[in-house]
Amino acid sequence: MKTELTAEEMAQLVFENMQPSSRDHMLAGLLTDIFAKYGEMKTRHTRNMDELSPDISKGVFPYLHNYDDALYKEELYALQVELLKMQRYVKDAGLKIAVIFEGRDAAGKGSTISRFTQNINPRGARVVALPKPTDAQAGQWYFQRYVAQLPSPGEVVFFDRSWYNRAVVEPVMGFCRPEQTQLFLNEVPAFERSLVEHGIHLTKFWLDVSRDEQKRRFKQRRVDPVRRWKLSPVDIASLDRWDDYTAAIEEMFRKTESPVAPWTIIRSDDKRRARLNAIRVFLHSIEYAEKDEEQIGPVDGLIVKSVPEYLRGYRMGPAI
Repeated sequence: MKTELTAEEMAQLVFENMQPSSRDHMLAGLLTDIFAKYGEMKTRHTRNMDELSPDISKGVFPYLHNYDDALYKEELYALQVELLKMQRYVKDAGLKIAVIFEGRDAAGKGSTISRFTQNINPRGARVVALPKPTDAQAGQWYFQRYVAQLPSPGEVVFFDRSWYNRAVVEPVMGFCRPEQTQLFLNEVPAFERSLVEHGIHLTKFWLDVSRDEQKRRFKQRRVDPVRRWKLSPVDIASLDRWDDYTAAIEEMFRKTESPVAPWTIIRSDDKRRARLNAIRVFLHSIEYAEKDEEQIGPVDGLIVKSVPEYLRGYRMGPAI
């Protein structure tokens, strides 16, 4: 014979014998407590996500934790709404927009571009990721095949790597001669100034990933069948040429940074932060109808950097 009630049965018995007003009061109290604890947990989690490294002054990536996923999705949605407004205005006004994404291998260029393009109209936007040049293209003016991909009026073009291959990947991997790289570095400031003078709104992003994070992402690509296609022989070879890449990147920045076509460097060890801030930088750079600055939000100066800040290794002090 059953002599003891379960906890659920006892709760049900108490609940059934309470006055309606008492039940309502108790339920309201329980819900208030539940939501208060949820709010505390969420606040604690988002507060922890902004915890800074004690070695931030030494140039390490500033954040100890990745951006909260739920908050990231919420903010990304708001930014993508703004991108749609921007695209509509670009089409109506006949603007020409070119956005360059450069960076070391596994820095997050492709995934960042996909967040830009995820919800915009594909009829007014293109992603350009050119393959190795043909023999005919190799004999042309170096910029020629990129010029053919520049935006028409009302169009936004995203370059997943660009003419800057000639400044970094090609010389480091031995795909061009030193004099070809020097000629490129001498020509590119005038080339980009000409683009801007002919009405192209040019944005240049460099996504900067740390050596340890790059290794972690390469390892992930090796074991993940869905991502394995991203791991090329050039990627593998680049692991042993970190310093050579660094030297080429620094020379590129010194020779190609200009007031009319400046670089925006985004530290991308945390891909969520990098994506959000790339979109914010881009949207802040363009005026368009119904622009909502509050929805765009501020740029995070701890990961969005200038060329001088990069050249001093993100440390305090003068550039190298």
